[in-house]
Amino acid sequence: MRTDLTQPAEDRLRGKNQRFTGKRAALVEALAAAGRPLTIPQILELKPALAQSSVYRNLQILERAGVVQRIVTTDEHARFELADELTGNHHHHVVCTVCGNVEDVPAMDGVEASLHAAIDQIDRATGFTTEQHRVDLLGRCRNCAKS
Repeated sequence: MRTDLTQPAEDRLRGKNQRFTGKRAALVEALAAAGRPLTIPQILELKPALAQSSVYRNLQILERAGVVQRIVTTDEHARFELADELTGNHHHHVVCTVCGNVEDVPAMDGVEASLHAAIDQIDRATGFTTEQHRVDLLGRCRNCAKS
């Protein structure tokens, strides 16, 4: 299945001398359809025909090519989602430190303006050149806060 993300994903892979294989297309499709960060076990539930070792290997390649980004949480599973630059959907995350659940939250204009001002200050003070940013807020989700 070709999505509107197929060509940008293919272009990014080609830029890293990689091909857009059927397995990589299946991973892009699963992540696009989910609309939220997924663990490898969740991906395998959606795409049971894929071998676990293949999913690990291909996610690494997709991550290096800038197609996928990894979200590290406090539980045993990293989550994966399509890169903001690929989807055009810049957002941040709330990460539960108890259950590991990750939810997307919109990047609000006021927060983004303040963040960009802080990034500019940091860049000037350190000589660093920020290319992108990601904010993960750590705490307890609604369910874990009740316990």
